[in-house]
Amino acid sequence: MTAVTTAPRSKPGRPLRRTASGKIRRPHTFGEWCLLVLAIVLAVIVVFPLVMLLLNAFKSPQDYATSGPLDFPRSFYTDGLVNFWVGKNFPRALWNSIFISGMVAVLGVVVAVLNAFAIGIGRVRGRTWITLLFLMANLLPQEMLVYPLFTMFDKAHLLSNPWSVILTFTVIQGAFGTYLLASLYGTFPKEILEAAAIDGASRWRTLRKVVVPVSRPTLSVLMVFFFIWTWNEFLLPLSFLNRPDSLTVPLVLEQLSGERQTDVTTLISATLLSVIPTIVFFLIFQRTLTRGITAGAVK
Repeated sequence: MTAVTTAPRSKPGRPLRRTASGKIRRPHTFGEWCLLVLAIVLAVIVVFPLVMLLLNAFKSPQDYATSGPLDFPRSFYTDGLVNFWVGKNFPRALWNSIFISGMVAVLGVVVAVLNAFAIGIGRVRGRTWITLLFLMANLLPQEMLVYPLFTMFDKAHLLSNPWSVILTFTVIQGAFGTYLLASLYGTFPKEILEAAAIDGASRWRTLRKVVVPVSRPTLSVLMVFFFIWTWNEFLLPLSFLNRPDSLTVPLVLEQLSGERQTDVTTLISATLLSVIPTIVFFLIFQRTLTRGITAGAVK
C-alpha cells in the first residue's frame, strides 16, 4: 500500500505561501493586520511617557525653559538627580516603600488564604454573608478611614511607624483577597480533599500541602497586585507617616511640588528614579503574572 499525503487546503482567494525554510505559511488577514496596527499604536502610547522622562530628566532648568519638552537635551545635566537622591534621602524612601509593600503583599495573601480556606472549604455558617462583608470592606472610601485610624495609631504610638501602614493595608488587601479566594476555594475539587483526609492529613496539613500548592499561580498574581497597589498608595501613608525618615517614594515626590514654584527638571528626574524600581519589579515578575493568569485557579 502506498501512503497518500494531502496538502493543506487554503480558503478561496487566500493561497498558501511557502517560506525559505520550506514551511507553509498562511497569509495574514485584514483583521489580523488591523490588530497588529492597534497593538503598535497602544505600545507607542505606553512608551511615550517613558521617552519623555528620559528626554527631560537630564535637562537643566534653562535648557528645559528654552527648548521645550520635545527637544533633546543640549548638555548632560545630572544635578537634578543628585539633589533629589541626596536632598530627599531617596534610598531611605525606596527602602520604606519596598519594606511596606513587601510586608503587605505577604501578610495580605496569608490572611486571605486563611480566611478563604475557612469560608470556602471549611464551610462555616453564613459564609455568603461573611463574603459580602469582606466585599463591603473594599467599598469604603479611604477618606472615611483616616480619622479613626489616625486616632487609633496615635493612642498606640504607631504614627510615623511603617507598621501603621502595613497593618492598615494588610486588612484592606486581605479583605479583597478573601473575597476573591473564597469563591475560588468554594469550587475546589472535593476528590482531592477527600483523598487527603483518607491519607490522614489534618486541616492544617491539607491547607499547606494540597490547597496552597494547587492555587499557587493565583496566589502569586495576588501577591504581585498587592505589592503594586500598596506601592502606589498616597492618602493613608500621608496621614500616618510624618517623619522624614519614614516617608515612601510617592510622599517624597509630593514634597517636590511647591505652592508657588516647582523645579520641573528635578521633579522629572525624581519621577524617573521612582519609575525604575516598578519597571524592574514588573520585569522580574512578568512570567509569574503570565503563568498565574493563564494557569487558572485549579489544575
